[in-house]
Amino acid sequence: MKKIILLIFSIFLLTGAANAQSQENTAFQSGETLTYDLYFNWKFVWIKVGTASMNITKTYYNGQPAYKAYLITRGSKQADKYFVMRDTLTTYTNLNLVPQYYSKHAKEGKDYRVEDVWYSYSNNMAHLKMRYKKNDEPYEYRNEDSKYYAYDMVSMILRARSFDPSTYKEGHRINFLMAEGNKTRWRQVIYKGKKDIKMKDGNGTYKTLVFSYVEKQNDGKEKEIVRFYITDDKNHLPVCLDLNLNFGSAKAYMHGAVGVRHPLTSKKKIIWTDKPICAS
Repeated sequence: MKKIILLIFSIFLLTGAANAQSQENTAFQSGETLTYDLYFNWKFVWIKVGTASMNITKTYYNGQPAYKAYLITRGSKQADKYFVMRDTLTTYTNLNLVPQYYSKHAKEGKDYRVEDVWYSYSNNMAHLKMRYKKNDEPYEYRNEDSKYYAYDMVSMILRARSFDPSTYKEGHRINFLMAEGNKTRWRQVIYKGKKDIKMKDGNGTYKTLVFSYVEKQNDGKEKEIVRFYITDDKNHLPVCLDLNLNFGSAKAYMHGAVGVRHPLTSKKKIIWTDKPICAS
């Protein structure tokens, strides 16, 4: 389950390498909360292993108006017998969705990790001060400067949701720079087209945009790590993910969405096709 927190919310990465200074928020509003159910395939049976939730609120950071977003994942008691997962991620951006600060506290298996990223900007450059700690080891510090704006997992969610993917063609590749642990890494997703997705537990069917998150292997070949489905409307909400992990398959389904800014026009209406029974 170690990669799930990274993969689930790579799903919002709808843009190429971003070096613009700001992005107008057109997708979400303060008070939005999304919830997810996580499932793992155990001997051909899908078992619920945990939940995830994300909340966005308008607040202040260093005395300036800002958005605060947190992302929390929690494994179930049943899953704890095999793998403990307790992750809390928090980010602050200004109102133009430029990252200001990020923190991650993650209990994954037997390991406990802490990450912090402080962002600053000058001379058309982004400056990152990163701090990383694993278990009882001392903190590692690293500073990086880049002409490309870097993002953590949560701030990229906020920014990318407002991009317009309507011009993408199947096979379009998307690059982005992400701060992870004590360094930055280039990541990539591939646009796969559109598809209708039927949700679990009778939660409806959505028109979605399909993306594939890939990683290069040691032999140079690409491996699909996760395929994800995003609502084809102004909200760009992830509703379903198929994950290919080293130890098996996993899925995530959106369970609830509260305080969404725009109507969920991507959710298909139920059309009853059964003919009524009429008296002769």
